[in-house]
Order: sequence, then C-alpha cells, then structure tokens
Amino acid sequence: MPKAEYGGTILAESDATERVEGNHYFPRDSVNMSLLEPSATRYTCPWKGDAQYFHLVLDGERVADAAWSYPDPKPAAKQIAGHLAFEKRTGVTVS
Repeated sequence: MPKAEYGGTILAESDATERVEGNHYFPRDSVNMSLLEPSATRYTCPWKGDAQYFHLVLDGERVADAAWSYPDPKPAAKQIAGHLAFEKRTGVTVS
C-alpha cells in the first residue's frame, strides 16, 4: 500500500492512489491534513490545471511546498480531483 512519510511520520497511506507522471496522488481522506497548511505558491500545468501547494508543519519544522493538489483539474486529469501528491525533493518519501 503506498504511503508518504517524513522523518518517520506517516503523512498519507492508501491503496487507492492515482499514479500520474510518476507521482502517487493520495485521496484527501487518507492524508493527515492537520500536518499541512496552505501555501501561497501556485502553478498551472497545461493539461492538469491550477495546482495548490501546502507546507508540511511537523515538530516545529516547516517544510515549504511539500504537497500539492489540483482542486479543480482539467478533464484530462479528472481522476486526481480531491487528491494530494508529495514533493520528493523536500525529503518526503513515497513508497
């Protein structure tokens, strides 16, 4: 079952992820949203739409833009609506 972890803390775990461009998108209800806070960072993907980013806040540490989602994806990416993915370059591991 895919899971996202940071420093030994499980951030998300689900057997219902959607895999897109090498990333596991976890259903929002499988993500510990209490560890995430909205970021002002925005990105627009030509085929997925507008992304929203989140900072990870854990044990006094704030990891900028550690997760993202597409709240209202374009039709080609409709399967990731209501899902979040994690940025591996921030130290979050997804296995």
